[in-house]
Amino acid sequence: MYVMKRTTIFLDEPLLTRAQRLAAREGRSFASVVREALVTYLDVRPAAQGLPRIAGAFESGFRDTSERVDELLWADPDE
Repeated sequence: MYVMKRTTIFLDEPLLTRAQRLAAREGRSFASVVREALVTYLDVRPAAQGLPRIAGAFESGFRDTSERVDELLWADPDE
């Protein structure tokens, strides 16, 4: 069974006008144009894959590195 849910979207006036004109030009409903646009966008957008494989590869073992960034980066290496 195919069920559709009603939703509300907010569009600026130029985008709304463009979508309405496309629907009228093609003899389709505004809703079908919006559904097609959303499906197309989701199909071409790459899926989130999580963190890159390199993440964590150079782990120092210290948990406070981000808090000590200035101290670590700007410390005199000869001291």
